[in-house]
Amino acid sequence: MKKIAFYIISILLLSGCSKVLDYPNLSRYEPDLVWNDPNLANAYLGNIYDRAFGNWNIGLDAQSEQLTGISFSVPVTTTNPGALSIDWGTNYTQIRLINQGIISTNSGALSQDVKNRLLGQLYFLRAYAYFGLVKTYGGVPYIKIPQDRDTDSLNVPRNSTRECFEFMVADLDSAIGLLPRRVVASSADWGRIDGNFAHAFKAKVLLYKASPQFNPSNPWNNNFWADAYTQNKKAYDSLKAQGYALIGDYAQIALSERNAEVVFSVTNLFPNKVAAWDNGARPGSLSRGPASTTPTWEMVKSFPMKDGKKYNDVSGKYYTADTLQAYWLNRDPRFEKSVVWNAKLYPAAGTTSGYRQYTSVGVADALDSYGINPKSSTTSQNNNRYSGFFILKNSNLSLTQAQVQQYDVDYVVMRFAEVMLNYAEAANETAHTDDALAILKQIRQRAGIEPGADGSYGITATTREQVRQAIMDERNVELCFEGHRFNDLRRWRLFSLLHGKNKTGVEAIAINADKTEMPLTTARQMALNNQLTESNFVYRLQVTPQTGVTVNTLPETYYFAPIQQSVIAAANKIEQNKEWGGTFDPTIH
Repeated sequence: MKKIAFYIISILLLSGCSKVLDYPNLSRYEPDLVWNDPNLANAYLGNIYDRAFGNWNIGLDAQSEQLTGISFSVPVTTTNPGALSIDWGTNYTQIRLINQGIISTNSGALSQDVKNRLLGQLYFLRAYAYFGLVKTYGGVPYIKIPQDRDTDSLNVPRNSTRECFEFMVADLDSAIGLLPRRVVASSADWGRIDGNFAHAFKAKVLLYKASPQFNPSNPWNNNFWADAYTQNKKAYDSLKAQGYALIGDYAQIALSERNAEVVFSVTNLFPNKVAAWDNGARPGSLSRGPASTTPTWEMVKSFPMKDGKKYNDVSGKYYTADTLQAYWLNRDPRFEKSVVWNAKLYPAAGTTSGYRQYTSVGVADALDSYGINPKSSTTSQNNNRYSGFFILKNSNLSLTQAQVQQYDVDYVVMRFAEVMLNYAEAANETAHTDDALAILKQIRQRAGIEPGADGSYGITATTREQVRQAIMDERNVELCFEGHRFNDLRRWRLFSLLHGKNKTGVEAIAINADKTEMPLTTARQMALNNQLTESNFVYRLQVTPQTGVTVNTLPETYYFAPIQQSVIAAANKIEQNKEWGGTFDPTIH
């Protein structure tokens, strides 16, 4: 019966699926069949891809200050590590499947060319899986042979963190040697790992190896920075020479699929494979339910002004003393392409011409409102999850409200801007500060920031420390909502930016021309006709969430998660991290 069922699945796959990685979960299979048939071997591999890369997730940066929500509201413990950890068992199940694939590919009867491509992808996927574990826990058991999912308890000692980095690099070198250099956008293999992605990811792994997270006693002058620089420069130069580049419009990075900036993406196609991005990002009145999370005032302030200066830099061309009452004016163009604010024009399909999105309680739709205006007869039900802003970045506004669950934009896992910023960071830490500044200027030029008379795009940094901070700030803005910020703060050991801090939203209250508060009945009617603009409101800061736990807790001990006690209880050879009562040092020593 197993063979019959498998043949039926394979026939359906071969006859009805145009995308080689869109296969169902094949956790039960007949090895003698799979590893002698390239199509079935690809089906097995496709199952691993789905587990490895995931898909668009509106809450990728909810652990950081970019988005609302208090992810670390209760103390982390070894029995309940919460948001600090990733699932140990799920990741080792993935690794077991990868290891089985490597051994079976080598022993099967496939052609050597097919074997090489499969093995290249599998070696990469193994390094990718371990990378997630290592940046979370430090060194882990680096298993290279398949373990029995029913009988093996993974009761083996942890490899040192240094060993794990060495093994990851070795796997990535193997992948680079076996994979085609580049899978071009027009290829039927688009969506498969290629040598360029493997090369860029290896450079990223080495950036982490050199980082303060793993080298707390010598965070910025350890010997690993030299290797990180060499590999990141090599990846940057190689990709640039092949035509990878920043595309012209920041808003189209994901929406114009397979463009020159995309290093690797997961292919989506309605109806077989979709993602919950627009359905989680849009205001509730234009979606299928409330927005899942929203940008914070802290993130809004992070965007520079149009001249590249910080919002509170008094030397800036666009500086204003009352920032809160004009926060939307003269900002870095990435701001208006990333965030929806109160009274912003919001041309979502199905709305009227000139539609403006309001957030003011008593004025906006109840599914969109935020605030505590005591003069409103209705109370906002969104004050614990909203902020007065919504995510615009990567939204497909051509979808109507009824279609928001059909979002099938390809999920961008790595893009050239990240490769550039990784290179800039490594360059700055190895006395190549001018190269780092040149990268920052390219990023800002594409963003649309004014170059200024000196061509600095508002960058005033000159020293190593100042340029380091400029790179950190640029990553926060350029890569916002893409899932980088929390990992960046962790590898820089900057949880101090989150620990003990609130998150903040901005309430809008409609006012008359004389600055007195506008009657809500008048404001509601004007809003229905899209007649209120941003300047028809006064803005006030509010802590969000407003009830319950409102402060994040991320002390120094959180840079590495504890291994859950249930894992250690089942595998007594696995040591707990020293910050959590054990003896294992998760740093490099």
